[in-house]
Amino acid sequence: MPSQRYIINNMRQLTFFLLTATLLLSACVPMSNVDVTPLGPPAVSEALSPTATIVWFPATATWTPFPTIQPSATLQSFPGLGAQVYSDDFSEPENWPNARPEALGGNNLILDRNRLTLALNVPPASLYSLQNGLLLRDFYAEMTVSANRCSGADTYGMLFRAASEAYAYRFVLNCTGQVRVDRIRGGVVSPLQDWLPSGDAPPGAPGIVKMGVWAAGAEMRFFLNGRYQFSVLDPVFRNGTLGAFASASSPNGMNISFSDLTVNSVEYVSPTPTATASRTPKPSRTPRPTP
Repeated sequence: MPSQRYIINNMRQLTFFLLTATLLLSACVPMSNVDVTPLGPPAVSEALSPTATIVWFPATATWTPFPTIQPSATLQSFPGLGAQVYSDDFSEPENWPNARPEALGGNNLILDRNRLTLALNVPPASLYSLQNGLLLRDFYAEMTVSANRCSGADTYGMLFRAASEAYAYRFVLNCTGQVRVDRIRGGVVSPLQDWLPSGDAPPGAPGIVKMGVWAAGAEMRFFLNGRYQFSVLDPVFRNGTLGAFASASSPNGMNISFSDLTVNSVEYVSPTPTATASRTPKPSRTPRPTP
């Protein structure tokens, strides 16, 4: 009969065998029967606030085209301007009364080297000369004017629609760079446009400027170096000739030259209504009733 030690050893060997067989059978089980749970993202503590998401390419506003603006009509500086109808190179003394070919001392009108020069050497004094034989109504006239000696409030410029020095319009510059337009009627000067500064007017001497006058009916426009300055309306003088003038009161006197006169025709009717003078009727006497 086996001993007790023998039985215990056999039971240990049987137990080891069964345990080994169980492990081997477990390793042979297919993976499809195994419940595999994928790993999820790590848990985030509820105490932490999430950070803002960075948008690398933000959406931009859709471009909206600007509304189309209809252009307004551009003001024409020289409406109705026609062909050149007259020019004067200041070579004919008979065109400019009282002009001499050379200075004789004192105050002089000198016609020399295609220029009409008004030399005022003994101020205060004024000089003028009107072109002989012109009668202009609607026109555009230009003259080149050179200020050779000029200072202070001394003045010079163009006469136009002139019947004489006492009945004319004048386009005036002074020696501080200002511009003005006057009506002279019976020797009385009335400003139609008072002094205005202009970057085109020479501020003294030496200086050179091209003065231009456009006239059609009662409307008159004024230009320096071809650039528009302003307009005036006045129905008093409708025609006349052109001229030049200078007036000096400063002790240094003046010396102003005019050259290259040209005249173009103008065919234009101003749309601006002008005042028409009318006689005020006198009230008639009311007849008394017959008793």
